[in-house]
Amino acid sequence: MIFSNSLIQWYLYNKRDLPWRNTQNPYLIWLSEIILQQTRVAQGLPYYLAFTNAFPTVFDLANASEEQVLKLWQGLGYYSRARNLHKTAQFVASELKGEFPDNNKDLLKLKGIGDYTAAAIASFSYNEAVPVVDGNVFRVLSRYLDVETDISLASAKKEFVALAFELMPKNNPANFNQAIMEFGALQCVPKNPNCEICVFNSSCAALQKKKVHLLPFKSKKIKVSYRFFNYLVFEDQELNTVIHKRDQKGIWHNLYEFPLIETEAEVDFDEISGLILDNYSEEYSITSVSDFNFKRLIHKLSHQHINIKFWKVKVKGKISGGITAQKLKTFPFPIVVFNFIEKEYSELN
Repeated sequence: MIFSNSLIQWYLYNKRDLPWRNTQNPYLIWLSEIILQQTRVAQGLPYYLAFTNAFPTVFDLANASEEQVLKLWQGLGYYSRARNLHKTAQFVASELKGEFPDNNKDLLKLKGIGDYTAAAIASFSYNEAVPVVDGNVFRVLSRYLDVETDISLASAKKEFVALAFELMPKNNPANFNQAIMEFGALQCVPKNPNCEICVFNSSCAALQKKKVHLLPFKSKKIKVSYRFFNYLVFEDQELNTVIHKRDQKGIWHNLYEFPLIETEAEVDFDEISGLILDNYSEEYSITSVSDFNFKRLIHKLSHQHINIKFWKVKVKGKISGGITAQKLKTFPFPIVVFNFIEKEYSELN
């Protein structure tokens, strides 16, 4: 009780004024939680405002096209979140008449909603006494209670949920959940927290034992794969180009991109020009291949580092179905491709 009271008092004094904290509307809370998954608040806030402006109700989101949703999501990453967001909105609008389930158990049945998001909606919208456990909560509880459990283990989540539930005031779960996550985000930060000004500096077990920098403990290393993307920017005599939708499963599913040749390693001009001729000479009358005045990019995702190069491929005649540089900007692209179109390609056309 002492812990939760001190935590909530700290929260009420220090909390950030964020729009999703001023509502109990489950649609708006769900939207904020999906956007903020693996995303900092500063990055996610403009997207939340854009989505609530474009789609003020779940019916508006359900009636949008997937391309509209992906375009608005562009740059936020983890695009499966956007696709699931759209599908869940359609289900809630059509099957549930626009009403979100009012409890944690039924919320978990919705596509794209896991333990964390279901608990957040149930807690913040309906005041259900269910803990919301994210990375911030792992960190706060592991340090305050000196819990050395490896948080990369699947069993750790259950342990920390039980600990949070024990500490949670059952008559005020929403404020407790908001408070412990905010405390982890602002005070009990991952590196070099200012423990001297912490409200728990006399009761935090990790601080007393000089273990703050060691907790939470996480053993699993993420295995990173390396990929090499060569994007081909075809250009006809009218400066039109061609793109296609990325329909294979995996990263950037259903986003648009230029024709792509993926190689096992970085390739030089001779190699890529040979591959372009091998793959596209029957479709296009290629007159030249050159690299853009654009340095090779390394685009880092959680499990993949993508080495990206753009090549200009000039062709005779007119590209069938070709589009202008200006029209390109209306399609949803991976942000690294969109930035190229904005900053490099458009300047040259």
